[in-house]
Amino acid sequence: MHILCREKENQKDCKVLKIQENQGIKVMIKVLFVCWGNICRSPMAEYIFKDMVKKKGLEDVIYVESAATSTEEIGNPVYPPARDELKYHGIDCKGHRARQVRKDDYDKFDYIIAMEDIHHRIMRDRFFGGKDDKISLCMDYSSKPGRQIADPWYTGDFVTAYNQIAEGCEGLLNKIIEEM
Repeated sequence: MHILCREKENQKDCKVLKIQENQGIKVMIKVLFVCWGNICRSPMAEYIFKDMVKKKGLEDVIYVESAATSTEEIGNPVYPPARDELKYHGIDCKGHRARQVRKDDYDKFDYIIAMEDIHHRIMRDRFFGGKDDKISLCMDYSSKPGRQIADPWYTGDFVTAYNQIAEGCEGLLNKIIEEM
């Protein structure tokens, strides 16, 4: 069991969470972040979210991965400017290797978070047989939903990408905690 406490009007609001056993990993919620190549935005989201989850003490309750819609970068590490931006914020992404979305990801993950509409459509149409009720945009969890996160591979703006991803991840984590 895991106990989650939040300060609420000078009182502690505590919930006891029951953790499910799944392939030797204790998980309750599984989150998959997806972008085009899995070397910039989605791994940034994965490691930003993992950092947030760790700071809340929920690593044994929330499992996080990232993936690509394309095959172009499979096996590659996080792109150096993305890695540098994460490092600037004290977040390590060592060991990451890009992978592609798989058909069984739809059943394995509770939340599938796309960086842009194109990723949503590709996953729905190519990988998930038309199913998309688990797919949302990262920025849907921000104060201004519906926005897309521009690819910093092309824009060169890894700072804005980081900030937008962090905003979306914070909103997603708050939503997950609220639903626990």
